[in-house]
Amino acid sequence: MPRITRRLNRAVAVWQATVLWATCLGVVAQTGPVRFADATTSLGVRFEHNNGAFGAKYLPETMGSGVAVFDADGDDDLDLLFVNGMDWSGHPTRKSNLPAFYIQTDGRFADRTQQSGLAMPMYGMGVSTADYDNDGDADVYIACVGEDHLFRNEGGGKFRDVTRSAGIRNPAFSTSAAWLDYDGDQYLDLYVCNYVEWTPETDIYCTLDGVTKSYCTPESYKGVQDRLYRNNGNGTFTDVSTKARVVAPNSKSLGVVAFDHNGDGWDDIFVANDTQPNLLFENNGDGTYDEIAMVAGVAFDDGGVARAGMGVDVGDFDRSGRFSLVIGNFSNQMLSLYRNEGNGLFIDSAPQTGLGKASLLTLTFGAMFLDANSDGWLDLFTANGHVEDGINKVQRNVFYQQVPHLFLSQGGTAFRDVAKESGMATAFVGRGAAYGDLDGDGDLDIVVTASGGKARVYRNDTTKPNALRIRVVGDGTKSNRSGVGSVVTVTSGGRAQMQVVRAGSSYCSTSELVLTFGLGAQTRASQVQIRFPSGRTQTLNNVSAGQTIEVTEGRGMTGSTPFRRGSGG
Repeated sequence: MPRITRRLNRAVAVWQATVLWATCLGVVAQTGPVRFADATTSLGVRFEHNNGAFGAKYLPETMGSGVAVFDADGDDDLDLLFVNGMDWSGHPTRKSNLPAFYIQTDGRFADRTQQSGLAMPMYGMGVSTADYDNDGDADVYIACVGEDHLFRNEGGGKFRDVTRSAGIRNPAFSTSAAWLDYDGDQYLDLYVCNYVEWTPETDIYCTLDGVTKSYCTPESYKGVQDRLYRNNGNGTFTDVSTKARVVAPNSKSLGVVAFDHNGDGWDDIFVANDTQPNLLFENNGDGTYDEIAMVAGVAFDDGGVARAGMGVDVGDFDRSGRFSLVIGNFSNQMLSLYRNEGNGLFIDSAPQTGLGKASLLTLTFGAMFLDANSDGWLDLFTANGHVEDGINKVQRNVFYQQVPHLFLSQGGTAFRDVAKESGMATAFVGRGAAYGDLDGDGDLDIVVTASGGKARVYRNDTTKPNALRIRVVGDGTKSNRSGVGSVVTVTSGGRAQMQVVRAGSSYCSTSELVLTFGLGAQTRASQVQIRFPSGRTQTLNNVSAGQTIEVTEGRGMTGSTPFRRGSGG
């Protein structure tokens, strides 16, 4: 432990010196204005979340739910799937008890829930979408309070519930989920986060003011073991949680993301836990994992205390060539920005980068890296909202409805919150968040859910700089067709940036799998390198900006679509 402490202190000193040096030399970029417009109504999205609340203050009511941004029908236009709760037995509301599935047609969204096969009442929480059977279209997993659901994509925006025939049974209070190929057999496996042991019958009475019932913290309930399901390649799955050694029975998991933290070619798994230590499962490459979060420095805060972790994402925010972590935490805990030092250690850089103070009073659920202004540096969006509607009565500076954060990167060394000035000034009870280029104009739009409220679609109207979008397709025999786990490095202007294809991150949500690289002033990428999950690499040279390219394993560039013009600003 003394050696680890010395390494931590040395890394902090180096990082602080780097920030000071970059600032003094003017390396910290001053980005231009970023503009988002609330286009929810104009795009035809009418989803309003039903948490079933009727006054009993059941724990799940304040936790949901997520959203998936994905191409459901294979027409290259992104569609939307909003996860919904439902009424509690004997307490009907006037809200829908179904998830909401929107197909995009001619630039607008139409509700196709009833025709999709997804119209099943369920108390849903999270969603992850990817092609688990390698047939070329995206399948859907919905994590629920109670039995989860796996929907196989039948094509044309139609789905079929195959949960039972697939051998999946998870009757717990589950939250986020992520697809990954943990054993390298080209079939996507599934990690499911479980939260706490709770039913309406075992609901516990809690109070903030000693008079009225409030929502309990998870500390009042026992945690539930997460699940890792191995894809057998024949449409069925096997629970390998114990065999793979992803066992942490006391966890209270809310967020998960799969990524290769040490560059060894195997996907590791990070889990954000609520009032319990976070987990980092390191893949041994033999079908087993070792849990290393404490040794890596991501289990606790700097004081050795477990935070209330919600959503999580990974990104190379400082262009170091390593994936770092961002975690949304409870109010009065601030965000965690664990910078990957490349030596097995992560350092929380939130205070030094300006994230700490700015996020101290907000309670963050959805958290995701994206390049909002296409300048080549990853920015950070967070969806915020408290879990207790009466929190302001006992904490005067903390509010139930909260404004999102949009932190613009200042050259990879600091962040500046521009949410209010960019068009995101409205406070609401934010939960899930995902991104995608909804209008095909080359920049990333943002979709956010609200607990018990209306979803929001923020269209990116920023003046369009140069960007390159890359769709990765595995060959289906050596790598999964969705390309999940592929690492893409784009070099432009003599500098490289890196992203990973991931199916499940933020909070209970899934963003589009196509990767968007901002190139700033550069009109082309001098090199694009893709490392597929199989270990194969593909390199393209002198690729022009202003287009979405498709790169297929073993075949090179197999498609190109120019960006649409005039969709936003």
